[in-house]
Amino acid sequence: MAVRDPVPFCRAVRDFVGAAPARSTWVRGMARKPRALFVSSAIGLGHVQRDLAIAREMRLQRPDLQIDWFTVHPAATYLEREGERVHPICSRLANESRHFERQAGEHDLQAFFALRTMDEVMARNFLVFTDLMREEHFDIVIGDEAWEIDYHYHENPELKRQPFVFLTDFVGCLPMEEGNEREAFLCADRNADDIEHVARYPWIRDRAIFVGNEEDVPDLPFGPGLPQIRDWTRRNYTFSGYALPFDPRQLGDVEALRARHGYARDEKIVIASVGGTSVGAPLLRRIAEAYPLMKKQVPGLRMVLVAGPRIPRDALPQHEGLEVLPYVHNLFEHLACADLALVQGGLSTCMELVAARRPFLSFPLERHFEQCIHVTQRMRNYCAECSVRFRELTTQGLAERALETLHRPVAYKPVETDGAARAARQVLDVMDNRHWAAA
Repeated sequence: MAVRDPVPFCRAVRDFVGAAPARSTWVRGMARKPRALFVSSAIGLGHVQRDLAIAREMRLQRPDLQIDWFTVHPAATYLEREGERVHPICSRLANESRHFERQAGEHDLQAFFALRTMDEVMARNFLVFTDLMREEHFDIVIGDEAWEIDYHYHENPELKRQPFVFLTDFVGCLPMEEGNEREAFLCADRNADDIEHVARYPWIRDRAIFVGNEEDVPDLPFGPGLPQIRDWTRRNYTFSGYALPFDPRQLGDVEALRARHGYARDEKIVIASVGGTSVGAPLLRRIAEAYPLMKKQVPGLRMVLVAGPRIPRDALPQHEGLEVLPYVHNLFEHLACADLALVQGGLSTCMELVAARRPFLSFPLERHFEQCIHVTQRMRNYCAECSVRFRELTTQGLAERALETLHRPVAYKPVETDGAARAARQVLDVMDNRHWAAA
């Protein structure tokens, strides 16, 4: 039972040892202000930025709404800097980013097996979540790829106490290694598990929102004998469009952006970024090695490496004209005034670059099904096929490809700007519980 059903086992142990109940203050129902808990995945920084955009739209539509956050570093640090309240109970959470970093190789992450082996992290974090639900009242819980809550709610449906809205930007785990029958079987088994969960307990997710559009979902099967991913998603999700953390029109004045962030108006700027984990360190090192070759062709070229909150600056090479920054708050403003961006391949950064209409190359992590399949398809939908295989590119080849992209004009399709507002409206519709009313 401890392995197959960790949640009831741990709760039984707690009850047996007689853990002291948490102290709480009871407030009369009609005296309580509307309150939401936003659970944001801390694997990188992309989720939390779009989640904050959705939360701000929720407050615009419902000014009396109080929002608490349930997440860990680096997402928690970002939110606190933005003036948000991260619930104190989050100090008890296990860190998802740390788990993914331990699973990674050199620009390689078998994302499916990283997800599959984080049972301990998911169980612990769900138990912390249930403690919070027992101790405090929330009118709604919003979970952006909150897999631990979604999975354990379906396995323990009696624990659900309030409306739950699930958000994601991908549906379906897909095998990456050709000929690996074990991986293909386990991916299909995981997908079948999710399909069965939703079929058996459709009321666990009061609404499921796909942060994108229907054509962004791969038209591939979940596995042998299973439905097509796009057809199943259409039946079980609503679509909000992508939720940008900014309005592209407000970042259109490149000269003003450069002046604000200390860049000269006429200099050529390349910014390289790998998100909020340390998985991208090998890519940053390769880009740093390519910089002198690029500078020979473009004298005066300035390059900024954004190491993020989890890569030490001294782990990267040093060259004249090459800057290494540990963390850049609201990096999208810097990317919006760059002449070229070199990024890891996560969806959020790629979508922000497409929205800002900046040239870029993305380097998806090897064997990372979300970046290699889901994100690549979405980039294709926006006419932004910019992905490059890291292992197939030498330092010289990287320099040549980067300079070629630097001088090529972009022809992306526009990114929708109302995605956050649409997602917020859908969340509040669940909270208001009036979709069934005649008028």
